Amino acid sequence: MVAPDESRGIQKFRIFSSSIVIKQVAPRGLPYPDAMGIGGVRLKEEYSDMNLKDKVAIITGASSGVGAAVARNLHEAGVKLVLTARRADRLEKLSSELKETVFIAGEITEADLPQRLLDKALKTFGRCDIVLNNAGTIEVGSIPEINIDKVCQMVRVNVEAAYRVAYVAVKYFLSQNHGHLINTSSVLGTKIRPMAGAYAGTKFALEALSEALRVELARTNVKISCIQPGLILTELHRDYKVHPKDSLNIPKPLQPEDIARCVRFILEQPDHVRIPQIMILPKDQEI
Repeated sequence: MVAPDESRGIQKFRIFSSSIVIKQVAPRGLPYPDAMGIGGVRLKEEYSDMNLKDKVAIITGASSGVGAAVARNLHEAGVKLVLTARRADRLEKLSSELKETVFIAGEITEADLPQRLLDKALKTFGRCDIVLNNAGTIEVGSIPEINIDKVCQMVRVNVEAAYRVAYVAVKYFLSQNHGHLINTSSVLGTKIRPMAGAYAGTKFALEALSEALRVELARTNVKISCIQPGLILTELHRDYKVHPKDSLNIPKPLQPEDIARCVRFILEQPDHVRIPQIMILPKDQEI
């Protein structure tokens, strides 16, 4: 807590994890401060961050890693959840531990899955406010070694399926004039490195779509954000002979919970605030 500054009309600041509450009162013996507040900044009697309770979120890629971590974090904030991933057993286990959570197991490349998820949210909870477009895969390798068929499958997941989810979400959000689409990109959606060009290309494609949607939806109540994580310790690299934390000398990668906190931060901003991009890196990642 900051000490009161009664000479300027501020009673107190109360600082929480991602919110600041400002209360303005008249100093002793002085009239109530003018409408412009302090330093020309207009103050309301009280300001608090966006309340997520009872909002409804769709999360793709939710059976593990970032998707599962975001599901748990948003559940703590009172968000109702519609989850999807391929592994039904994991989704069933996660939904059983989280209240007011339902799921649809399926391949994200199924063309009708995004609409089915939206329909599930509306039928079960009567609304949809948030979509975390998080499902993704990775395929990297040198020119002689890379598997082109797996690269093409990655494009179907990271680009085609992600675009389907994004457009289903924003069409609905635009029709109700509110909603927040968060796309999971990567630091490699802004930079490149050898042997990861195809993967980076899929994330560049998602960045391009996100920015175009943001501009198109300016002056509406629909928000678009892109998160750009560095190396996260998830199952994404489980088949690597040498894990990137070793090959890139990153002894302490990000944890899925680190990304979940950033997603929560983005969602808790006031209605007039936009966060188009947020990059999260472990301290040892040189890129």
